[in-house]
Amino acid sequence: MSRKLWGNLFLALAASIWGGMYVVSKVVLTKIPPVPLVWLRYVLGIAALIVVGKIWRVSWRIERRDWLLIGILGLVGYTISIWAQFLGTALSTAQWGAIITAATPAFMVIFAYGILKEPLTWAKVASVVLASLGVVMIVGLGPSTGDLRLGGMILVVAALTWALLSVLIKKVPAHYSLVVITTYALGVATVLLTPFALPWFLEHAVFMRFLSPGLWWGIVYLGVISTAVAFFLWNQGLSMVEAGNGAVYFFFQPLTGTLLGWFFLHERPNSGFWLGALCIVMGVWLVIKQERKTTKKASYKV
Repeated sequence: MSRKLWGNLFLALAASIWGGMYVVSKVVLTKIPPVPLVWLRYVLGIAALIVVGKIWRVSWRIERRDWLLIGILGLVGYTISIWAQFLGTALSTAQWGAIITAATPAFMVIFAYGILKEPLTWAKVASVVLASLGVVMIVGLGPSTGDLRLGGMILVVAALTWALLSVLIKKVPAHYSLVVITTYALGVATVLLTPFALPWFLEHAVFMRFLSPGLWWGIVYLGVISTAVAFFLWNQGLSMVEAGNGAVYFFFQPLTGTLLGWFFLHERPNSGFWLGALCIVMGVWLVIKQERKTTKKASYKV
């Protein structure tokens, strides 16, 4: 297989793993609350990333001036965003979790303009409008259950904060390995979540010993597969194809999450879901299309 074909395969697999994460978390959340589950996922993910870092022989040294940024990444992205992602999924459905958070690339436009001073274009503005409209359709036109709508709104918080993380991470100096940055940011989040998660584990220590093998495999999937393995595949894939083309594989996340939620959890999408999903897909695609045009123009100048 050619290098580009391998890169495409890695990207599609990573995004599909993240899509399956919503289905797995929906099942595991029936036994373990969101905060303890996020904490457990991070402990396993950190262990796996340390192993990867040892294999790659990365430098773990961080300059003192950069610790504040890492702390913000850990608070905003890995504490607030992932907690909101799990809580929103627990209150709503795996399909809602996958598709609402797929609006993240469009929301990044707002933060990129305010923080990185990236110029706004008609395509970027249209993408934000379409993505926002899609979220309103899913949350507003869905069933009138209070918990379901609350879950949808919490998922919007997850998408917004993950978009903020995705922009802030561009401020990380290029000489740092992303494996190291991610490990330290996850460490910050783990420390912040420990006071809220540890009492539950102490109270349910006996219960945790008797979890079914299926639930333990779900926890391993969330902690190792969807964190360390998917991270490695995504970054490896991006190194083998053009960055502008790689973003399109983000669509595998909502597609996989929707299909798996339909087949395994019997979550049947309604008309509001499909209309909202179409708007989000169109909005994110506008951003990707604009980035690809910019990349082509830059290559022509070179």
